[in-house]
Amino acid sequence: MKKIIYVLTLFFVLTIPFNAVAQDLMKSKDLSTIKVDYLSDDDLAKISAQLKSNNTSIDQVEQIALSKGMTQADFNKLKIKLKDYENKNGKKEVKDNTLKAGEKASEFGRKQEKVENVKVKDSANALIFGSELFDNPTLDFAPDLKLATPMNYILGPGDELQVSVYGVQEYNASIPVSVEGKITIDYVGQIAVSGMSIEAASQKIKAAIARVYSTVRSGQSQVSVSLGQIRTIKITIVGGKQPGNYSISSLATVYNALHLAGGPGKNGSYRNIELIRNNKVYRNIDIYRFLVKGDQSDNVTLKENDVIRIPAYTQRVTMEGEVKRPGIFEMKRGESFSDLLNFASGFNEFAYTASINVLQKTGKEFKVHDVSESEFSSYLPKSGDVFRITRILNRFENRIKIEGAVFRPDYYSFTEGMRISDLITRAEGLKEDAYSKRARIIRLKTDLTTEIVNVDLGAALSGDLNADIELKREDIVTVYSILDFREEYKVTIDGEVKNPGEYEYFENLTLNDLVVQVGGLTGSASKRVEIARMIKSDAIDDADPKRIELIELEITADNNEQIKNFVLKPFDVINIRRMAVYEKPQMVTVSGAVGYPGKYVLANKKETVYNVVMRAGGLTSIANLDGMKIKRPIKEEQIETLERIDLNISKNDTLKGKLAKKLKEDLKFATIPVNWEKIVKDKNHFSNVTLFPGDEIEVAVYNEGVKVTGNVLLTSEIPYRNGKGFKYYINAVGGIDSKGWKKKAYIIYPNGKADVTTSFLFFRSYPKVEPDSQIVVPEKPERKKMTAGEWVGIGSVVSSLALLIVTAFK
Repeated sequence: MKKIIYVLTLFFVLTIPFNAVAQDLMKSKDLSTIKVDYLSDDDLAKISAQLKSNNTSIDQVEQIALSKGMTQADFNKLKIKLKDYENKNGKKEVKDNTLKAGEKASEFGRKQEKVENVKVKDSANALIFGSELFDNPTLDFAPDLKLATPMNYILGPGDELQVSVYGVQEYNASIPVSVEGKITIDYVGQIAVSGMSIEAASQKIKAAIARVYSTVRSGQSQVSVSLGQIRTIKITIVGGKQPGNYSISSLATVYNALHLAGGPGKNGSYRNIELIRNNKVYRNIDIYRFLVKGDQSDNVTLKENDVIRIPAYTQRVTMEGEVKRPGIFEMKRGESFSDLLNFASGFNEFAYTASINVLQKTGKEFKVHDVSESEFSSYLPKSGDVFRITRILNRFENRIKIEGAVFRPDYYSFTEGMRISDLITRAEGLKEDAYSKRARIIRLKTDLTTEIVNVDLGAALSGDLNADIELKREDIVTVYSILDFREEYKVTIDGEVKNPGEYEYFENLTLNDLVVQVGGLTGSASKRVEIARMIKSDAIDDADPKRIELIELEITADNNEQIKNFVLKPFDVINIRRMAVYEKPQMVTVSGAVGYPGKYVLANKKETVYNVVMRAGGLTSIANLDGMKIKRPIKEEQIETLERIDLNISKNDTLKGKLAKKLKEDLKFATIPVNWEKIVKDKNHFSNVTLFPGDEIEVAVYNEGVKVTGNVLLTSEIPYRNGKGFKYYINAVGGIDSKGWKKKAYIIYPNGKADVTTSFLFFRSYPKVEPDSQIVVPEKPERKKMTAGEWVGIGSVVSSLALLIVTAFK
């Protein structure tokens, strides 16, 4: 018996610390005996839940734990174990919460079951004013859980209260309201709160706690009561797009419920919605009050078993045309067109407002009615009316225009009796270049044709009333400029100047002025200048064959300012000639097996391959004498010439374009083979070509291999063997593949020359193979196979010919 008592006592002593820490880390008075290493997952779960209920973290309670006897080492262990537990169970906890209740918690800890409804876009009724309020998923009118608890909130089963005692004594708990409408507080007992406001319930709870906690009675401790979790109520919606029973927040309002139901149905009213409470109409709701004025007085809070009834509309009208918000509008009895115009946000800036056209429906047919502006407040729209607001006319009732040589040409307002001098005064007078002898008025006549009226502008401005004629609406007055009557003079300069081209002529313009204007002479300018001048004469002289007058001058080529200046005339063409000898050094490139590869300047006008190679140190011992070639850049003009040539091919054939593209993008160089052995023996040999700027002489290094590429089984390089022919090297790489075209195989020699396979009757001749050459086997062209029908057609033709021959020889 003693052993049993001892064991039970030991168990009690050991479990007290764990229960203490599990009950509340902040409320325990002595934490020195806690064995953190023996805490279970359940203990850690309780600690984590208590921290969350107090809206604190483990770091925030560190000083409290240390002050109550826990060592720093034990607290660090507790912190690590708690973090590991939360990392391990955090995801599962979130998932369970989502699946269990779909709850959402605000940043203040208040919770509410999540209510969702998929929005269905009502495209058929999109024009009905107010429908967009319920189609937009971002406008859900959900209650804000961050707001303070309303003091008039009525408690009921499903609500949860957060009761806290703080001060000398401490207590904190989340207490749900039971189905009987009561809450249970430890050591206090049950308190009935259902049907009470949160304010009245708070007073009742505080009084009950004060009877148990002496410090509350004395004021040393305080009591706080707040709403933790909000209950869900059930309401019914009739007549909406998605009618039915809905479970929503007890803080939800009428607009929140209507949004969940998708708003009124196809024929539902937006202006006479009924909120029925206890089988009586509690409130009539007009959504237009909110849409037009922002008035939310109808957006009342719902209660359990409320019914929202959406009846069918009484009358709807349509507003089309030039209003700010066209659409279909619901009207109440007694509302006028002015009210309808207010719903549509008024006319836009282009609306014709003097009269409105209304298309009405009678019992048998349609009729049209006009509503004048004075009747807007008295005309009562009828169901089915279609109001059409048209645009104002694209014309002006008082516009007049002046253009030309005045300081402010523009449109101006026209008044009766206005004269041309008045209009010029409004345009701030004539410019200095104005032509005062004549002005023009283009006038629109009554039959909509136009006429021109000429005005003596000088006389009109001097006070002559006969000349200062009256203007009419839509007149266009043109004041001419004397500059309009002058020819625009130009001179042209070309040749060795920095910016050749056509320039404006001025009186007393000299050659020096023009040369400075174009940036001066270039370094290649010679002393010779040729000026071509226009010949003017009233009589034709057939004996004089000259078309122009040529003037030749000599200038100082290295000076823009000439001693003897020459005055130019309109339309002169000046040409500064180039020096006879002025050529910048140009280079070619030598690469490969030469003594000094690099770039070399063309020293002579006819610099040959031999001269440049010898200047480069001649060939080295590893040079391939048969592998010398010249790569010459393809010039733009050569490509342009090819594009201009008519190849006599169809328009759809892309051959010419492919050739030009290949020259531009792929080849870029033309290859010229060089026979060095012949050049050494004879300097006049045709291989000793004259070089052009940009040429590159390539001297290949001697290579004893022969490359075999193309449609062969193995692309490889075979060692050269003297006496072996073309077939030997093709067989050495395994022969050709299934697509290889052997009879069209060719060879490229090291100097760029090429040779092809030839055939005569049944004999085929292959080109000679040399070291460092390349054998290429091309691909066979694709051939279209004949179909069975084509074979049958050929057979029938052959049979017919055979029958014809047999018949002919009978």
